[in-house]
Order: sequence, then C-alpha cells, then structure tokens
Amino acid sequence: MLKKVDFLNSLKELNESDLKAKITEDELRMKKLSFAHAISPLENPQSIRSLRRDIARLKTALKKVQAGV
Repeated sequence: MLKKVDFLNSLKELNESDLKAKITEDELRMKKLSFAHAISPLENPQSIRSLRRDIARLKTALKKVQAGV
C-alpha cells in the first residue's frame, strides 16, 4: 500500500510529456516481461500485474493533466 501512495505522489510532479515518456517506457518493459514469461516462467509473475496496474495509473494521471483537473 505504501508503494502505491508513493507512486501516486510522484505522479503529481510530472508534466504531460514526462507522463507520456514513462507510459511508453513501462509498456515496453511490460512487453519484454510478457515475452520472457512466455519463453520461460518468471520468478515473480505478479510483477506483470503490478506493472500493468502502474501503467493504468499513469494513463489516468495523464488524462487528469490533459483535462486540467
């Protein structure tokens, strides 16, 4: 829970271009993790789930910044 709060607090400081860059970086990392998991099982497959949720949080923050909220 603390990681989530820290993550959300760090998003408040980012602007639109930083958020977009972080989204593309994390999406690439998730794609690599998914491919690695398909080839051989990951030690911690829950990392894919947490990364996917972090991407969703980033996209939500981006929408808020674009809407001006």
